[in-house]
Amino acid sequence: MGPRPSATAAALATLLATALAAGAPPRAPRYSVKEHYTKYELDLPMRDGVKLHTSVLIPKDRSRRYPILLLRTPYSVRPYGEDNYPAKRTLFTRYFRAGYIVVVQDVRGRFMSQGSFVNMRPMLAGDTGAKRDELGWRVDEGTDAYDTIDKLLKILPAHNGRVGMIGISYPGFYAATALVRPHPALRAVSPQAPITDWFIGDDFHHNGALILAPAFNFMAFFGKPRPLPTRKRGHPLFDIETQDGYDFFLRMGPLENADTRFFKGQVAFWKDLMQHGVYDAFWQARDLGRHLDRVRLRPAVLTVGGWFDAEDLYGTLRVYRALERGRPGARNRLVMGPWAHGGWDRVDGDSLGPLQFGAKTSRYYRKQVELPFFEHHLRGGKAPRLPKVLAFETGTNQWRGHPSWPPRGERRALCLRAGGGLAFEPPREQKGFDEYVSDPAKPVPFINFTNISMPREYMVEDQRFAARRTDVLAYQTAPLKQDVTLAGPIAPRLFVSTSGTDSDWVVKLIDVYPDDFPDPKPNPANLRMGGYQQLVRGEVMRGKFRASFEKPEPFVPWRATQVAFTMPDVYHTFRRGHRIMVQVQSSWFPLVDRNPQTFVDIYRAKPSDFRKATQRVYRTRKHPSCLEVNVLTGPR
Repeated sequence: MGPRPSATAAALATLLATALAAGAPPRAPRYSVKEHYTKYELDLPMRDGVKLHTSVLIPKDRSRRYPILLLRTPYSVRPYGEDNYPAKRTLFTRYFRAGYIVVVQDVRGRFMSQGSFVNMRPMLAGDTGAKRDELGWRVDEGTDAYDTIDKLLKILPAHNGRVGMIGISYPGFYAATALVRPHPALRAVSPQAPITDWFIGDDFHHNGALILAPAFNFMAFFGKPRPLPTRKRGHPLFDIETQDGYDFFLRMGPLENADTRFFKGQVAFWKDLMQHGVYDAFWQARDLGRHLDRVRLRPAVLTVGGWFDAEDLYGTLRVYRALERGRPGARNRLVMGPWAHGGWDRVDGDSLGPLQFGAKTSRYYRKQVELPFFEHHLRGGKAPRLPKVLAFETGTNQWRGHPSWPPRGERRALCLRAGGGLAFEPPREQKGFDEYVSDPAKPVPFINFTNISMPREYMVEDQRFAARRTDVLAYQTAPLKQDVTLAGPIAPRLFVSTSGTDSDWVVKLIDVYPDDFPDPKPNPANLRMGGYQQLVRGEVMRGKFRASFEKPEPFVPWRATQVAFTMPDVYHTFRRGHRIMVQVQSSWFPLVDRNPQTFVDIYRAKPSDFRKATQRVYRTRKHPSCLEVNVLTGPR
């Protein structure tokens, strides 16, 4: 007589018989992390004695050895408790199934870890080793990553001696810091949408302009110090009692009112923002890119980002380029997809707002790119067939491989012309400008609906509502006779004047769809895509920083002045029959805080400082206003 079947086996047999009898195919048992993993919670001591709370999940099957995958986060390792396992859908779902030792750590000063939290803690210069200075132990996020890896290798069973790091957004920053002085066992790192510089282009400032709504909402969770380790999440410090963000921030008035009315002096990082209104030592110390510029690459790196990432598109490209300067090579790769912030991990990636991409791009990335990357470098699996740069070309909606980024093309100038025209030929007129009145009391909204936060879809929002305003200039080409593909950064070179002494200049690159463009399917919102003005890229330049982010300069009223800056990269094809449009305006609210249009410290501006201004954009032979772009030519 054979062995008696277990209760589980009997239950499965009954389930199978029932399903077959009903004529339906049997369902596979749902994967259970708890069934296959044992969870431990450790408090790992760093070189200065501070202990960091660390959640470790180890496969129960100890018959083989496993790579370690580490994520360091300020967002909590929850659920806490060794009997509480992660939710079914997490960043690590595919790695549990593949068989990894998964480690998640509360960074210094957050949740259950000891120590003090510092937003984007500055990296130390030089080799710190374990030396002391007059301030005590020298630590940064890189040394904490190093020490964590070192401790894990010594105490964990069943590992194969290879470690990888991964993280999206703030955790992407922590992953990137580990590259500055990497542990020898760190073999592969994937910084995804990593924060890199909070004054030039990530999250809270773009070209010195405060990105108001995201900064304001961030303060509720990161702005207030945590006195003791806790499992509790932060909670909003106030209730704004509205979802109309445009009205809320307009009624709030000058930025000083945020503290007096809402933060009540309790939010330290808001004070930092208000006290450091230029690119001073505070912000420069938080520029991770300047440290990565000097990295001599050892771990393999897969930097990942989305073309429609409203938060950290700048940081993604900055990290990749910094590492290329250190040591270019096949071990430093870039992936850019048609995603909003973190979209490659959270959704299927077949659409964003009304845009449809014709494929589940996120699923493809997770299965065919990210997992094979770690499998190869941490387990010795087959090398994935990945190009140096894997980028999704929007417009035509297809993946492209390139040996470098941006790909080699023809640098051309797309120039503003008379009568709202736009062309690749410079203007010939001796005189000519377009003007509008910018009123801080009635700023141009950044979306065509109201919301207190920043909708992810704003990066592809229909701009027809803005084109119809009198304080927005719009220029467009004739319908294109052939496809035009732009790949790389967009560099506006505007000649402008203002009747004031300061001004913001917002430039938007837009794809205007033909009138017969088909509607999306399914179409529950009953959208009409004919004539849609899709935002491809938009960026703000705070005019007083046009010559230097460290030393702002006023405008001389009415004097034609060049304002030149660089917008984040695009990879977009404007299809035949579409038009290319450029819009220029001086406010983008409440995405960007209001410029008073007088040369003052905006963070201490008074209501009387906010004044209307007449803005002019010139388009003459002497003062041509153009966007420098990289145009790909020939078959690809």
